[in-house]
Amino acid sequence: MTLTNHNTEQLVMLCVSGNQKAQMELYNRYYKGLYNTSYRIVNDSFEAEDIMQESFITAFSKLDSLKDKKTFGGWLKRIVINNSIQAYNKNNKQHDVALDDVLYKVEDHQGIDTTVEITNIKVQQVLEALNLLKSNYKVVLTLNLIEGYDYEEIGDVMNISYANCRTMISRAKDSLRKKLEQLN
Repeated sequence: MTLTNHNTEQLVMLCVSGNQKAQMELYNRYYKGLYNTSYRIVNDSFEAEDIMQESFITAFSKLDSLKDKKTFGGWLKRIVINNSIQAYNKNNKQHDVALDDVLYKVEDHQGIDTTVEITNIKVQQVLEALNLLKSNYKVVLTLNLIEGYDYEEIGDVMNISYANCRTMISRAKDSLRKKLEQLN
């Protein structure tokens, strides 16, 4: 029986016992979606690749601390998002540029599954408008609207208060609406 027939919980148990094929199977199952999550936050393909490698290494080395093996996917996603935000914050401090003054042009759709053709023009417009936002607005909207994080979780991850998070998301949505109006 191949490992592709195992559920995630079974694979995690095999990984705890040191089975490298089980690790590879989990990696293959989760890599693509979590890479896209990381890319949407850091907006750099190479950085997202590094974050993925570090996140899987961290996850596999700390599997024994995971109490409920059924929650592996959510736990791994949290590791990826935390590592992505750390990288984002690190890069933001190194490149302290007023992002309002920078105009982004979407030339490709890295980080988006290119095997699935995006036929809906509205989706393309939203993604383009999202990339035109200030970077902190882009991150909070990605976490809230795409990843499904609530205000409290975003506040914890970004180290901001609940009220500040609500305000930032509200302003980010308003800014996104304005960008969408400009594109139409």
